[in-house]
Amino acid sequence: MLTPLVPVNLPSIYNGQPLPARMARASKDFAAALADLSARLPKLRWSDLFRSYEMQKQANLDYLQGRKKAFSPPAGGSLHEAGRAMDIDLSTIGMSLADFWAYLKPLGMVPIIAQPNPGTSEAWHFEFRGSHQLVYDYAAAGHVRADISPYKQAAVSAILGLGIHVDQVKDQNVALVQSALIRLGYDPGPIDGDPGGRTVAALQQAGATLDTAEGVLAPRLQETFPQEF
Repeated sequence: MLTPLVPVNLPSIYNGQPLPARMARASKDFAAALADLSARLPKLRWSDLFRSYEMQKQANLDYLQGRKKAFSPPAGGSLHEAGRAMDIDLSTIGMSLADFWAYLKPLGMVPIIAQPNPGTSEAWHFEFRGSHQLVYDYAAAGHVRADISPYKQAAVSAILGLGIHVDQVKDQNVALVQSALIRLGYDPGPIDGDPGGRTVAALQQAGATLDTAEGVLAPRLQETFPQEF
């Protein structure tokens, strides 16, 4: 079920400086989309493709203590931690932000803000959610508690998919199973690592148990989303 991070062999430069190798990484499917985008817009520059747990924790601390103006969530809450986000240098897009949004959509890349206003905080942030968009949609459709953010659920799903620890879930393996079930069309409830009744029922519908989940669900994920593996 795990998707490895792979290096992005692209000229990742921001503010005239090469992007550190530890940050120039992306999930396999995002890396392919970025290669396509780079070929189409060779002057485009971005930063912060990937942040480790420690980097995201520090970014959140910098925000809380006023050293960073743009919001950064706690570790376990950003698509950057899954190698599925990028911060664009908007001065290099060569078109209006609205046109850029339309340009990125067929490539599977989406903005994080509601309207294409370049003066809005996070106007520079774009994501490639892949199959984890299904988790976002599942939560947004009301299948989890109202206080559970669809964005955070998608982030948790994507981070867990890389085998990276997420503090907020009770059991990493159970949460990974819940993520897989949602992406395969079942209804296990929120990705929280708690093997409750909905998760057990969803596993039964999938023909699995917690003990057999990986052997049953992993091949289905790989068949359904081959570009991620």
